[in-house]
Amino acid sequence: MKAMILAGGLSTRLYPLTRQVPKPLVPVAGEPNAAHVIRYLKRYGFNEIAINIFYLPDSIREALGDGSRFGVHLEYLHERELMGSAGALKQMESYFSDSDDFIVVGCDDLTDLPLDALLARHRAIRAIATSGLVPRERVDQYGVVVLDDDERIVGFQEKPALGTERSRLVNTGIYAFSRAIFNEIPAATFYDFGKQVFPALEAARAAFFGFRAPEAYWSDIGTPEEYRRATYDVLEGRFVPIGARPVGVADDAEIATGARIEGKVWIGAGARIERGAHVVGPSVVGVGASVGRDALVERSVLWDRAEIGAGSRLRDALVGLDYRVEAGSELIACSVANE
Repeated sequence: MKAMILAGGLSTRLYPLTRQVPKPLVPVAGEPNAAHVIRYLKRYGFNEIAINIFYLPDSIREALGDGSRFGVHLEYLHERELMGSAGALKQMESYFSDSDDFIVVGCDDLTDLPLDALLARHRAIRAIATSGLVPRERVDQYGVVVLDDDERIVGFQEKPALGTERSRLVNTGIYAFSRAIFNEIPAATFYDFGKQVFPALEAARAAFFGFRAPEAYWSDIGTPEEYRRATYDVLEGRFVPIGARPVGVADDAEIATGARIEGKVWIGAGARIERGAHVVGPSVVGVGASVGRDALVERSVLWDRAEIGAGSRLRDALVGLDYRVEAGSELIACSVANE
């Protein structure tokens, strides 16, 4: 079966972290989230996967390869100009010519939403599009979907103000499509699912339905707040990506005498925790990263080869690839990275 990962965006909401790292390679528990997505798709039998790339494309190809290490085949669409979420899919129309139905998922989705049940529902009701939905108590940071009694999608609200929400069902960006969806997307045109395709389907009363997944885990890691939440959820065992090492210390990490490791942590290969340093979970210390003498790293995520200077204090901080935090610095609930 075939699927597509949408990965062409610039992930500006995660700047400055994603200036140097493209969106598909944003790490969750030490591995690019795109790798988690590929394994998720593979679990449900999707072994032919297209992925569109735009920003820093060579680094994505190098990291993911041809997909063989995941047991799948990756087909790359290198967009020279971004054409929107639907526009990217349109360029792969011939790729899906032998597929009556297929799945589309974002590279920033971390989830276990049951794709087999989603696809079965999609086929049973002969839908043109079926959107995976999860409930949230607070929905002001999400796209909200309104269903009628037949589960047909009859309305959207984008980040509704508290108290104005018409639903507590959130659009996950995980879709089952029939080939007829290509008739709704013009060629060689910037076109977006949320802004153009879906409102048109809704207005036409087309076979556009929602699929409720009340027990599914889902997070969109595209904002600092959601990225932190997803990372903490993985470390604390609320969600474990397929094939991942959610916690623990790599065999070749160096933990100095007098350093303290407390709580749920992920410490990568070649990492170094110096004397008197204190790492408090949930925290990630990436591959080759270092925490200097007497520094505190609490509820923070250090990407590969980050360096935390002696005596620094970090809480709820995100530190980008190869970034050096100067000795004695204090970083609280912020993101820092090389520009």
